[in-house]
Amino acid sequence: MTQTRNRVTVRPATHDDAGPLISVLAEAFVDGPVADWLIPDPDDRRAVYHRYFRKVLLHGLAHGEVDTTADLAAVAIWYPRPERPSGIPAEHLAALEQATGVYAPKFTLLDAMFEAFHPQEPHHHLAYLAVCPERQNRGIGTALLRHHHRQLDTLGVPAYLEASNTRNRELYRRLGYRAGPPLILPTAGPTIWRMWRGQPSAAGPAAFPATGPRPRRRAR
Repeated sequence: MTQTRNRVTVRPATHDDAGPLISVLAEAFVDGPVADWLIPDPDDRRAVYHRYFRKVLLHGLAHGEVDTTADLAAVAIWYPRPERPSGIPAEHLAALEQATGVYAPKFTLLDAMFEAFHPQEPHHHLAYLAVCPERQNRGIGTALLRHHHRQLDTLGVPAYLEASNTRNRELYRRLGYRAGPPLILPTAGPTIWRMWRGQPSAAGPAAFPATGPRPRRRAR
């Protein structure tokens, strides 16, 4: 358990925290350009998001590193990426369809785009950072990020994330991230800013790493 400078206590999340943290994720992401694109019907969105973020949080607890605060007002889900995975597992796609129903095609497309343009260099991926809406703009999200950044800096490991709006993009820039080529979601979708926090060297800040779609296998 770590207490940051602005007295935010950060600790690892557990399965006992799942209920409150699922609500934090769903409420933090229920509004915004990506939410509007994924689920245009606002009446459906909140129910779908609660099912979706239940899957997200349980997957993070099982396979990633999940940080929260002592009062469960915020959550950050990180995944170590020592190497580029071979693709999206079939069981993930099945769980995604079960959680999102008729909206699954766009959720699947979003995941596929994120995966195709993921950096090749080993790093930690910040999949989600959420703060309870009534507690936002108080430095809580920044405290969660700095907590994990200190661990990464000790290990010399970069960090990567996708920012879905310009306000968050500017926050990440202040914390040492550099923006790479953006992704523009299809069918009049919003812009996603890919952000990289590399380890600086004597030559200056780390450049955005090599990314791009995986090469297609040649037919035999």
